[in-house]
Amino acid sequence: MTTDVKKLVVHYVDKKDDDTQIHLRNDEMIINDKVAVFIEQLHHAFTGKPGKGYCAFSGEKNSIVASSMQSYRNNELGFWHLTEQASTVLKEELDKYAFNETGYLVFCHYQYVATDYMLIAMINIKEHYSMTSELDLAASRHLDISRMQLAARIDLTAWDTQPEDNRYISFIKGRAGRKVADFFLDFLGCEEGVDPKQQSQVMLNAVEDYLSEQQFDKSEKDDLRKQVFDYCNDCVTTGEEASVTELSAAISKGDDSPFDSFCKDQSYDLEETFPVDKKTVTSMVKFSGLGGGVSVSFERKHLGERVTYNEATDTLVIKGIPPNLKDQLQRFMESEGE
Repeated sequence: MTTDVKKLVVHYVDKKDDDTQIHLRNDEMIINDKVAVFIEQLHHAFTGKPGKGYCAFSGEKNSIVASSMQSYRNNELGFWHLTEQASTVLKEELDKYAFNETGYLVFCHYQYVATDYMLIAMINIKEHYSMTSELDLAASRHLDISRMQLAARIDLTAWDTQPEDNRYISFIKGRAGRKVADFFLDFLGCEEGVDPKQQSQVMLNAVEDYLSEQQFDKSEKDDLRKQVFDYCNDCVTTGEEASVTELSAAISKGDDSPFDSFCKDQSYDLEETFPVDKKTVTSMVKFSGLGGGVSVSFERKHLGERVTYNEATDTLVIKGIPPNLKDQLQRFMESEGE
């Protein structure tokens, strides 16, 4: 196991309407095998979450959480007292919003592959049901880690070594919209920095321009797009940032015109390393869309071959319909007597 848990405290948050109650645990948890497995799962669940945002502590906001965290790291404040102060700020921020929130507030300092992290997450509760030996229904409550929507992870190592960087904090933007993301940023005292979607789109634009300038044929372009997607997808899986230098090594065909030099010469607004938005980079290898009750998705390499588009008539012709879809259509035609 590669996760080394240093400190863990869990509190309980119960917010209903305008009343927020935070029930504080009295002390730190004892670090044992169960704790290690729990944090390992939490780490991988957070890393695998798509659509994360990136930010840094804002000096203008005089973040209480950042100040408390720094005091803890300077051995001036105990970890439990850090969580107490942060929980007070969380309560103040929750009181400003109308949405309800109930669950366990997790604070964990851990190390993963020689990097120090501080993870702060709200884990909701999920009811699970089972049958007893007497065939009675039994209910139990579990932590719903997979659906975690309020969480932030501070890369303490990067905060130490690159404090001027604007992305050493990553957070889950959540499905409930910007209000939830803004609430969590306010709680931390942060301002959003690098936009993964914007950087991913700039990268895609640069790749397409590069492929066009190099005059690759269709098959070569499709292969190189797939290499870019595979590389970016690996970055998403591991939680690493994409590197323009590594991308260049993957798609450049010669030393005379490498991709990284092309990006610099054309002055693309692209960071040397950047977090990847998977949905954005997927468009490099797949076309998809929905509307008016119709949903269509196909691999980009099939355009012009199995799939043809007529812009004048606004029609899409698909040759070789997937067998399961074909079977459904045939059954429908037979039932309609056509």
